[in-house]
Amino acid sequence: MTVKALPLLALAATALSACGETQTTALPSEPAQDDIEAARAAAGALGAELFAALSQALAEEGPESAIAVCNEAAPAIAESLGDAHGMKVARTALRVRNPANAADPWERAQLEAFQARFDEGEAFADMEAADITVEDDVRTFRWMKPIAMGAPCAACHGEAIAPSTLAAINALYPEDEATGFKPGALRGAFTMRKALSD
Repeated sequence: MTVKALPLLALAATALSACGETQTTALPSEPAQDDIEAARAAAGALGAELFAALSQALAEEGPESAIAVCNEAAPAIAESLGDAHGMKVARTALRVRNPANAADPWERAQLEAFQARFDEGEAFADMEAADITVEDDVRTFRWMKPIAMGAPCAACHGEAIAPSTLAAINALYPEDEATGFKPGALRGAFTMRKALSD
């Protein structure tokens, strides 16, 4: 090896070393399939457990009892499922009964997109949305699936609500916006989020 070749080798080594120091692994920009499957499972479980509890309350004691189930049992069911699936499990809507469930900007955009897709002929059952967003500098998995208004829900969310039921709603939810829905309409959505480590 000649003396003239040494500086060139040193320069090449320095360049390779610098590249090694700055090279980083690209973070995934698409949601992981495992997270999507977990969100689907959590949403399915939440829907099934709520439906069972509400159906029993409606059959045994009527709509006023069902309102109490939503007020007391629904948050506990969602929290338990969130712990089981490793993510925050909740429901939201464009018009909410509980202000704590109000949609954030990402959720509102998905709800509006669901409605637009429905208006174009797509079934709510075939829809979902999944994304990775950044919230307070934390990459976050987000997922939503629309909830269609079911016929049994009309007693508390429909267009003709009994006065006693309406009084019970107003007692627990004085800022209620969640009435006047027709069966089959977009009632809201299951919404999931999970902070992702880098």
